[in-house]
Amino acid sequence: MAKLIGIDTSNYTTSAALLDTDDMSIRQAKKLLPVRRGEKGIRQADAVFHHTVQLPKVLAEAAEGVIPDGIGVSVKPRPAEGSYMPCFLVGEAAADMIGTVIGTAPDKTSHQIGHILAALYSCGQLALVRSGSFIAFHVSGGTTDMLLCRPDSDRLLDITEIGHSLDLKAGQAIDRCGVMLGLDFPCGAELERLAAQSGREFRPRPVMRGMDTSLSGIENRCRAMLDRNEQPCDIARFCLDSVYAAIRGMTAAALGELGRLPVVYAGGVMSDRYIADRLGAEFGGYFAEPEYSCDNAAGTALYSALVKGLIM
Repeated sequence: MAKLIGIDTSNYTTSAALLDTDDMSIRQAKKLLPVRRGEKGIRQADAVFHHTVQLPKVLAEAAEGVIPDGIGVSVKPRPAEGSYMPCFLVGEAAADMIGTVIGTAPDKTSHQIGHILAALYSCGQLALVRSGSFIAFHVSGGTTDMLLCRPDSDRLLDITEIGHSLDLKAGQAIDRCGVMLGLDFPCGAELERLAAQSGREFRPRPVMRGMDTSLSGIENRCRAMLDRNEQPCDIARFCLDSVYAAIRGMTAAALGELGRLPVVYAGGVMSDRYIADRLGAEFGGYFAEPEYSCDNAAGTALYSALVKGLIM
């Protein structure tokens, strides 16, 4: 059977993976891009530099000297015309070079499709790619998108955006709240641990426009709580409750409009168990394990295997 390498050089993580189609096992390696303390993100020029430094080591760890039968790589954020970020050029260049050496052109896809495939693999629902329509959430620092996914013979998945955040993204709201509380960026895991110390219950009402949501008010409310000297754990709890309320509102709106389609939640924010467990209890959706929900290259390796017909 085949062994395929996946590469993903997203805005925050250098990732590589090796998929063995014999037993469908995946070995991953990844490394976060360094962000200076107190900053809320990273410039693209810096991201490109750090990926260039980190990718050879990450690839060596994932592949361990294996000569692959194929390569999958993310080359843009979304499967849409004009979607572009310079950081993905690093992974694409590496995949092109590997492909030249082994005589196999890389299979190029988007970061978003990679996230969806990794989530489907993790929760044992990869068959949804071939079997019918489903709803996928991609919730991260760069996107809060609700997507209607259908099988597509040319692109593997035909993706239509049916809902999104109109302003701030969920991951941005979490990171900005975390930074104002003095946490290290990216702040999701630390903010979740801090929120767990709160004994308060918040029931924020999401701002909805049809199936779209607005998240900019979360940062403002968290700032106001901090100015009133409220406890950091309570501010963290309010932030996560607000993100949950928004994703819940989007999910309910979509299911009300489209019927009871399967729902898959992907993206770094969905590795937050406090948010994921509450959504799962209400809607029964599918959730990736954290290692396949945060940025990773497993999905790009799976993409290569799927388009080559090596797995069904």
